[in-house]
Amino acid sequence: MNHRPQSKGAPMTAAERRIERLLTLDEQIAESLRESAACGELRAAPSWGRPLAFGDGYDETPDALKMPFKILKDAGVAPPEVDLMREIAALQAALAGSDDDPVARPQRQRLAELRQQLALRLEKLRTSGTL
Repeated sequence: MNHRPQSKGAPMTAAERRIERLLTLDEQIAESLRESAACGELRAAPSWGRPLAFGDGYDETPDALKMPFKILKDAGVAPPEVDLMREIAALQAALAGSDDDPVARPQRQRLAELRQQLALRLEKLRTSGTL
C-alpha cells in the first residue's frame, strides 16, 4: 500500500508520515482487499462468490462477539458459550423426532437448562462485557 507519489526509496516527509498515521485500520484493510482483488488472489479462494458458512452457532452469537469467537475458533479454542451452543444443537437434533416421549423428558429438561444458562451468560456478557 503506497500512497506517496515519490519513488519507493525516498524518505517520507513529515506530512506524509502524518497521513500514514491517519489511515484507519478499515482503510488499510480495504486497500489490501482492493490489491488482492486486482491481482486475482481473491478469485482463487474456494469460497469465492459464496456466503461464508460459519456454523457452530455463529448466527446466534451477538455481533460484538462474532469476530473474537471466530479468532478463538481458528486457534482451536472454543469459549464456553460455543460449547453450550453445540450441546444445545446436539440435544435439539436428538429430540427432533420425539414428540412427548417420557424417555426424552430428562433430555428436554437438560435442553431447557442449557438454553437458560446460555441466555444468562450472553446477557451478562452483553451488559457487563465480562463473564
